Formats: sequence, C-alpha cells, structure tokens
Amino acid sequence: MKKSFLLIFILFFTLGCRFSIPFMSSNSDNSGETASPSAEPDFENPAQPESSSTVSDFDQANLGATIKDITYCTMDNVALKMDVYYPPVFAPEWPVAMYVHGGGWRSGDKTQGIGMRDVEELTKNGFLVFSVNYRLAPEFKFPAMIEDVKCAVRYLRAHADEYNLDPGRFGVWGSSAGGHLVSLMGTSDTSAGWDIGEYLDQSSQVQAVVDMFGPTDFTQKFEGGNAEIQNSVFGMQEYIQSLAKAASPVNYVSSDDPPFLIIHGAEDALVPLSQSQLFFDQLQASGVSSELVVVQNAGHGFAPVDGKIISPNRREITQKMVNFFIETLKY
Repeated sequence: MKKSFLLIFILFFTLGCRFSIPFMSSNSDNSGETASPSAEPDFENPAQPESSSTVSDFDQANLGATIKDITYCTMDNVALKMDVYYPPVFAPEWPVAMYVHGGGWRSGDKTQGIGMRDVEELTKNGFLVFSVNYRLAPEFKFPAMIEDVKCAVRYLRAHADEYNLDPGRFGVWGSSAGGHLVSLMGTSDTSAGWDIGEYLDQSSQVQAVVDMFGPTDFTQKFEGGNAEIQNSVFGMQEYIQSLAKAASPVNYVSSDDPPFLIIHGAEDALVPLSQSQLFFDQLQASGVSSELVVVQNAGHGFAPVDGKIISPNRREITQKMVNFFIETLKY
C-alpha cells in the first residue's frame, strides 16, 4: 500500500505513450459541494464520532427500502450514481457493504452482476448496502474506475449521518473487473494518486474486502486477453512492465491492509485461478488476514463447467461472504 505509481502514470499520459497489457477479454459478469479539509486527516484511522442516531430521528419509511440513482460524485462532467439498500431493522450506526460490478471495465451497471445475489442476505444481517456505477471504457481509460469508487467511499463518509452509517466499518465486494477494483481499494492508499475530485477531507480506506475472481497481476499473461481490451481499457498497444505493475493490486500489498476473502472458480479460463493464488500468497507473506476459497467445477462467474455441480454452491458462497463481513465489521 505504501508504493506509489503516480509518477509513472503522469509520465505515461504526458508522453501519450501507447502500450498493451495481457488482459481479460470478456464482459462476462452476468450469472454483471466539495469538502474542504480544515486539518490533515488521519486516513489510516477514520474518525468514528459518537453516534447520535435514534429511531425517532431516522426516517423509518426507509427501513427495508431501496433508493435508486443517488449522485455521489461528478467526474469529467459525468454524474456518478449509486443505489442504497436499507436493512429492515434499525441500528444506531449500520456497517457498510458496497458492491462494485464487473463487465470488463467496459460494460455493466450497479443493478447487474453476480454480486447482486448477495444484497438481500447482507441487508437481512444488518448491513447498509450500496451498489455503485463508475466511468467505463472505452470513453474513459483506467484509472478512472478506481478514482470513482474511491470517491464513493469518501462521499459516504461525508454523509454518514444522513445514511445512519458507521464511517469506521466499510466493507467492499466485487466480481471480475469489480474484484480487481475492490482489491485496489483494499491495498492502495493516497500515495497511488487515485484520490481525486470531491470530499478529499475524507478517507477512502476500507476495512474488509471480498474479491470474486478479479485479476490482480497484469504482468502475467491471461489466456483470454486480446487487443481490443488492451486498447479500449488502457489505450495500450505495446507492453511496458512498469505500467502493468501500476494497475496490479498484488504490487500494493502491505502489512496494514484490511482482511481479504478471495473466491475463485477452479476452472476459470478467463481470469485463471493463478491470479488469486498469487495475490493470496502475497497477502499471507505480508501478514494480512486472508482466505482463498476455490470453487470446484466453476468457471468465470462461478458458472458450472461440463454440467458439474459447483462446490461450495452459490448459496454457500453468499453465506461465507456474509459471515466474513460479520466477523470483520460487526464487532
């Protein structure tokens, strides 16, 4: 988390260099007022003010409700939207679980993706759930996507009272391209240069991460990589290893990263299991609390391979994720 690749990106975009990263080639994931700081914020330990929320000052009509299309930040004149899913039972400050959809960085929506199957179980267990959109390629190139989802976290912390959320308990989960983005959220800090735009007096750090079959090391060749993704997502035609590393979560891992749960299909031909294994090994070597769950007989998106039954099954995967968030956030 302490490694910075900001200068690399500045140099890259200034020179107008074009390069290529071996990468995933599918859209598959469908089973997919600026605050001004008055003092230097402590981003490693987000402020946790005493709760003043009560049932009487919270709009109980929101309990169990879904509110759509809330603008959380504006980037490049694009109003970025999120949906909120409220728990059915009031609590003084809810822990947060935020979903980041997949779709190869080029497609997808906050209402889509395999992770939407987990929303109901999370709200039933007392989590305030958000699902976010972010700028997509080819119109917007990386790192636009990670800049957006970090802004979403800062927005929510700035509006903690409004949403009755605990600013010190943020979990994120994502699938495929979304898994890549949440892994970057868990491993990178402000030194990466991706905290830009609004609410910069707030931290974008998170306290728990669930990565579902996201790519984590772009210096490795992916079987499903093609030139279209290389150009449309990164604007690259020629491979440069240092720039590939700059987009790879594995290269930001440090001992103060939050707990990780990584879930990956054993037969994934698009983002191979080796991507998650490399990432898990690096987390373990750095002393980060982490677990890797390999889903047998599952391809990308946990799709059954050759008609075989996946294990753990989808319901068990959801429960494992919910239990992980309960253990790490509902203290």
